[in-house]
Amino acid sequence: MIRNPILPGFNPDPSICRVGEDYYIATSTFEWYPGVQIHHSRDLVNWRLVRRPLERKAQLDMRGNPDSCGIWAPCLSHADGQFWLVYTDVKRYDGNFKDAHNYIVTAPTIESEWSDPVYVNSSGFDPSLFHDDDGRKWFVNMQWNHRTESYGGAPKSPAFDGILLQEWDAATGRLTGPIRNIFAGSPLGLVEGPHLFKRNGWYYLTTAEGGTGYDHAVTMARSRRIDGPYELHPAMHLITSKDHPDAVLQRAGHGQYVETPEGEAYHTHLCGRPLAPGRRCTLGRETALQKCVWRDDWLYLDDGGTVPSVDVQAPTDVEPQVTPARIDYLFDQPALPEDFQWLRTPEPERIFSLTERPGVLRLHGRESIGSWFEQALVARRQEHHRFRAETVLEFEPDTYQQVAGLTHYYNRHKFHALVVTLHEKLGRVVTIFSCPGDFPHGRMSFPAGSGEAIGDGAVHLAMDVTDNDLQFSFRLGEGGNWQPLGPVLDAGVISDEGGRGEHGSFTGAFVGMIAFDTSGRARPADFSRFAYERQD
Repeated sequence: MIRNPILPGFNPDPSICRVGEDYYIATSTFEWYPGVQIHHSRDLVNWRLVRRPLERKAQLDMRGNPDSCGIWAPCLSHADGQFWLVYTDVKRYDGNFKDAHNYIVTAPTIESEWSDPVYVNSSGFDPSLFHDDDGRKWFVNMQWNHRTESYGGAPKSPAFDGILLQEWDAATGRLTGPIRNIFAGSPLGLVEGPHLFKRNGWYYLTTAEGGTGYDHAVTMARSRRIDGPYELHPAMHLITSKDHPDAVLQRAGHGQYVETPEGEAYHTHLCGRPLAPGRRCTLGRETALQKCVWRDDWLYLDDGGTVPSVDVQAPTDVEPQVTPARIDYLFDQPALPEDFQWLRTPEPERIFSLTERPGVLRLHGRESIGSWFEQALVARRQEHHRFRAETVLEFEPDTYQQVAGLTHYYNRHKFHALVVTLHEKLGRVVTIFSCPGDFPHGRMSFPAGSGEAIGDGAVHLAMDVTDNDLQFSFRLGEGGNWQPLGPVLDAGVISDEGGRGEHGSFTGAFVGMIAFDTSGRARPADFSRFAYERQD
């Protein structure tokens, strides 16, 4: 069986592509660098991260991008002997405007170096590229209308002004011909996330609707002509949990159709798994996969209805791979372990090094934990509702402006951090910084006060997250006893719904290592190892 979600933790907006026996899924990465995650599978059951293609300044520079901006909704396809990746770099979130710039990159293989981007347009986000069977290529994206009262955190349907279609000339690298608005959406509204495919002479358009919260849906329509008019699916929505609050997979929407070599139908979608009592999705928007069937040239879920299933029949009988409960990361290679990313900057050498002191990850303290420009934060996704994370830190601050430690992080106004810094009277201390959803100010609190004096030497830092609860602890030396520090904190706020609510942000929780030095002297902090362990 396929067990959903197939990509746990922050992996939204899944675009799926099959080439022969190989399946690839591209997901959004927003402000995290490098951009776009691509996972690979041969059986639709077991998936492995194989590439983050947007990895250099010429392709992507997100310094200054606000929270929940950056890379939205990539579309991955294969045609003419190469892979095509379409993506948006969103430069603004709050207010009337989005400033969403769309690009195309290509590569002969997923693993190879991807091209510099070709700019396409900026009329809206969620772009997609369709390769028709006559050789023509078509670019679709939603159109953003700034003349509305739709602001970040409170989307309004008039801002989502239909799906635009225009032909893409690959030879000249530009759009050509008329721009057509081919689909205004269903009565649910907030139409975005378009994907086109063709079957039995029909053009099918799937879109995401209802916003990315609990009213989310995959809407389907079809036409004999690529430019419409498009008629809505008899059920309107192919996948949605919006009328089923007890379903395990909530917020279901935004995905793409794929067929197996034998013609079996599947459809990806994003989803969330909320925790009681506040219905907060601490794992962010995850990727799921549903088996489908065709009836009367319309696609339906194999299980019937529109509610996505947790367990789905796979195309072949294959055993799911068992992932270890605990992963210990050592920083003894010249590259970061593949699970880790950082924020926004295409110049990682300014924020971390794995070679300056072999065997450690050295973070260079740059701007604050709330910066949108150059922040030394290296982290991996939270993939379980219950987990423990540990790290070992060597850090000698000479001012309270120098801080390093372990963080449970969502964005600049939703984070908790167990940190080492300097106190004028106590000397070197371990303490807690916390910002439990204070939008838009990002004001911190200090749940452990001035903290505990710890003297010199390496410090072991840990966090235990159990659903909505987080407890920090520390110890001195390998044989020391773990000591809890501070009260139990609200881990549930490190979620899409934390702070300003379900549409206010939509990425996911990370756990990792942080350093900043607001004196401007780039004090280094050395992390010799990191561990992530799920707690069943």
